[in-house]
Amino acid sequence: MGRNGGKRFGKGRGRGRGGGHRAQRADYDEVPKHNELFEQYYNELRVITEDEREDFWDALGRDLPNSFRFAGSKGHALAVQQRLKDHYIPEIVSIKHNGEFVEPPTALPWYPNQLAWQMTTPKSVVRKFPPFASFQKYLVSETSVGNISRQEAVSMIPPLLMDVHPGMTVLDLCAAPGSKTAQLLEMVHGGEEARTREVVRRLRKQEGRQISPDGIEIKFDLEEEERMAENWSDDGRTTGLLIANDADYKRAHMLIHQMKRLNSPNLIVTNHDATIYPSIKLPSDSIYEGGIPKGKYLKFDRILADVPCSGDGTCRKNANVWKDWNPGNALGLFNVQLRILIRALTMLKVGGRVVYSTCSMNPVENEAVVASAIRHCGGISKVDLIDCSNALPELKRRPGLTFWKVMDKMGKIWDNWGDLEKQREEEGDYGTERVVQNMFPPTKSSKPDTSLPLKRCMRVYPHLQDTGGFFIAVLEKKLGITVMPEESKKIENRSEDSAPKSSIIAAVDEIEAMPTNGASPMTRIKALDDIAPPQATDEADNPSAAARQNKENLVEVDLSSQKHELEDIADAAMSTKRPRFREEIDEAAPRGLEERQVHWPPPPGAELELTRPEAASSSKPNLPAYQHKKKPIQPVEEPFKYLDPDHETLRIIYQFYQLHERFPRDRFMVRNASGIPAKTIYYTSTLAKNILTENEGKGMKFVHCGVKMFVKQDVQRPGVCQWRIQTDGLPILESWVGENRVVELTSKRTLKNLLVEMFPRVSYGGWEQLREIGQRARDIEMGCCVLRVEPSEGSDGFSERLVLPLWRSLHSLNLMLPKEERRAMLLRIYNDDSPLEDHSKDRFAVGTKTEVDVKGEDSRAEEDEMLDADTEEPGKDIEEEGIEEEDLKDENAGQEVNDGIINKIAAVDDLGPPGPDETEVIGISGLGAKGGEDAMMQDQSLSVEQQA
Repeated sequence: MGRNGGKRFGKGRGRGRGGGHRAQRADYDEVPKHNELFEQYYNELRVITEDEREDFWDALGRDLPNSFRFAGSKGHALAVQQRLKDHYIPEIVSIKHNGEFVEPPTALPWYPNQLAWQMTTPKSVVRKFPPFASFQKYLVSETSVGNISRQEAVSMIPPLLMDVHPGMTVLDLCAAPGSKTAQLLEMVHGGEEARTREVVRRLRKQEGRQISPDGIEIKFDLEEEERMAENWSDDGRTTGLLIANDADYKRAHMLIHQMKRLNSPNLIVTNHDATIYPSIKLPSDSIYEGGIPKGKYLKFDRILADVPCSGDGTCRKNANVWKDWNPGNALGLFNVQLRILIRALTMLKVGGRVVYSTCSMNPVENEAVVASAIRHCGGISKVDLIDCSNALPELKRRPGLTFWKVMDKMGKIWDNWGDLEKQREEEGDYGTERVVQNMFPPTKSSKPDTSLPLKRCMRVYPHLQDTGGFFIAVLEKKLGITVMPEESKKIENRSEDSAPKSSIIAAVDEIEAMPTNGASPMTRIKALDDIAPPQATDEADNPSAAARQNKENLVEVDLSSQKHELEDIADAAMSTKRPRFREEIDEAAPRGLEERQVHWPPPPGAELELTRPEAASSSKPNLPAYQHKKKPIQPVEEPFKYLDPDHETLRIIYQFYQLHERFPRDRFMVRNASGIPAKTIYYTSTLAKNILTENEGKGMKFVHCGVKMFVKQDVQRPGVCQWRIQTDGLPILESWVGENRVVELTSKRTLKNLLVEMFPRVSYGGWEQLREIGQRARDIEMGCCVLRVEPSEGSDGFSERLVLPLWRSLHSLNLMLPKEERRAMLLRIYNDDSPLEDHSKDRFAVGTKTEVDVKGEDSRAEEDEMLDADTEEPGKDIEEEGIEEEDLKDENAGQEVNDGIINKIAAVDDLGPPGPDETEVIGISGLGAKGGEDAMMQDQSLSVEQQA
């Protein structure tokens, strides 16, 4: 949900959580729950009735309940949820405290399928009883692997009102930290697993092969799919796209970390100012008219504008609201919020929806912004408010306000614009400088059907269902719109009658009015040059929005207006003194971003820096020092280069995994300028590919796209495929992998052994201990393979289908899962939290004790340290997108690490078979980016000579 904006609120544009430096979080109980202006304003507004007033303020003074959501596909989320219902809830309801039963966690009644829960039990009670400790361990475990998202209840509402379906193009303009974005991504992929499973079933039937029974999670998704009847093109894979944007580079990478848990090839993360978000070009039609190709630009079916706001609805968890609240916060943010909403409406398809939301209760940030945006876009005949009163029927809410008052910076409350104007004429504008006419309620229109139905907005108050405060408005674009141009900096000061018309605006109007094909995610529009031929202009004086995004944050200011600018900065400062709180668990920023190197030379898009107006003129006035502060140097992201489907590396992969010919082969790409698969191969959707290739070098700042599908490693024997399937991409690929690389398992007992025991021996009789998979594990060739856990009947069978990565080494087998995920699965499936058994730690060398002594005690300690690296949490090893294989020095260093480990393993294998009480160290370099998978590659201490 929205928070206070950044410095001058410019940095906050495109962020829903605000900017500035993070303040020390105050203890909620220690902060007095009183603020005279805060209480005076909302009592004067009469947002609630006299009868509710006491309940309203009492609720604002209490701690906010803890809430969480089951994440992932619906089927998988329900399977994880079942563990909560069957095991933890029965234990908790039996607890008595002070002679009364404690209240257990309860499902939010308005959230579909009971996938969102909250707990109101006080912390003092939770700490006293073991069942709560067990429940807490379950929450932490499932959160660490991405099955549960800690998220404030009201924050979950906006995505539910967007009506997102697979196949749609969706934009989240202010996305970080990503909890709402995750909800949207789940909707974009809704039913995908069930659809692709059905496609594979049909193919295998045609080929005369059997397919295993579906798990309970597939059945849930199939039920949903039958109701939605979505597009089955592309073999059931979703054709939609989600673009998540944030203006802050580090927060964009935090967003990437959150989204990686969902492993979507249909996600793009960008880093732009939401108020001037650039238009995204699509490949042009092959048909030319008059020698000019038809231009195509991306329009969105759904847009979420969860804008920066003052955040006074969060005072139940953000104690600083009580001591820092002042009316200047909302006044300073109005313009930014309005610009973001208008930009969202211009990028929307006709018939599409924009959901505008804040965690503020102030009508200046809510109804006033919505009303102003609709007026700027041509009125309700072109942009209308959707009535959502029947949506989420169990959610208690209040209608939007049709009348409100405005409080100026000095705390004076104004009923209408006329009174304020009169005072300005008589006494000056001190204290009211930032108040503008559009902050007041719109005047009633004499024309029928033209008044704004602001009651269709949705207000959620804390006392209604024990939540935070929130505001949501759902807008629909009915016709193409003509936005009033900005002749001055403050678009909110322009009256509707004074808007000049221009040929460019008329051309945009014509483009917007053109019909689109709703079945396609690509909106075909005629090139602007066809309608309004380009005129000779000085590009340096008129850079594009994307160019402005890439330039330094130097602000040109009319010195005569510095008084207002300084006051604007002061307003922002009051807001940014409060800490930024997120609706989910606080997480540290990704490690290493501060030291991330800037690549040189920069890609062509970075050269747009030269187009900035400051570089074109040397006659600018000397600005105050505070205006010359530059943004920190931002690393240049490496390009996205797609591989030829017949690339030699891909052919090796196709052959080794016997990849089915129906699996797309033109969507693999790498992140380096040379386009050579050096370390990692990614996979994206077709629409994502078209966007990345068409906009390369054109100023778009793409930070992330694609799922890691294959990762390169050295192997212990010639002829073994060096490219293993990465855990992230396994769910996408596994149905299309040939049977030669598949190991099937149906017994819970066998899976438990694989989860508890790391690196169990296969050779020299060890395979007999692996039960049902032992013979298959013995006979399968070295390299990566797929473990399919199939549903089966009986107490030892599974109800849910699982797919896990395996690595077959020279003498052993290992599940390529981080320890956190192993523990989470043991807890969820077996209710077992016993320690893991790491057989690779039993010894390093094989053979006589003399051979072990050659290493010495230091080398033994180094080996233990390397293996202990597997215990790191997945979140502590965040990949830095765009540099892991592009920086040649870093890449070579990583290769040396990899080679050192492989040489170490090879030396062990050369010593001969292990003794009866010895285990061997497998190809640890086969582990991947999540926790233990790549953490094993960090040891650089042992070379070939040290193995002699």
